[in-house]
Amino acid sequence: MKKISQKVVKLLSKKRLKISFAESCTGGLLSSSITSINGSSKIFTLGLVTYSNQAKINILKVPKRIIIKHGAVSYETCLAMVKNLSKISKTHVSVSITGIAGPRGGTKEKPIGLVYIGIKKGSKILVKKNYFKSNKRILIQKATVNKALNLILGFAK
Repeated sequence: MKKISQKVVKLLSKKRLKISFAESCTGGLLSSSITSINGSSKIFTLGLVTYSNQAKINILKVPKRIIIKHGAVSYETCLAMVKNLSKISKTHVSVSITGIAGPRGGTKEKPIGLVYIGIKKGSKILVKKNYFKSNKRILIQKATVNKALNLILGFAK
């Protein structure tokens, strides 16, 4: 993970782009992966861990009706998270993560390992639905961060 984090910091520094994160199931792991890299202060502006629905509603201004209708782990919630994070942070690139890291909490419709990653750069937005197969929470979290870092690399080019 360190190598890809270094690539992200290097690319964003070169392009003079600032980045922000709103994380749920990764609990700050994405922010940590970036801030552990020397020079990250040039690119990293804000990292929010909006773990509870209340935090998503109060801090990220995700409409309560979206969470009630679609759930905290949904395309719609992830999209609202990344759009509103972009408004709050005013960064060039914004990333949101919401998912079920397990080992409990999954359902047939939303199994453990279901994670949505949203990324916004300018007017371009992508929300990606992922399934990470593992019964270990940390492995799902690490796979999510890895995927997010790869999405950032692809998006920021």
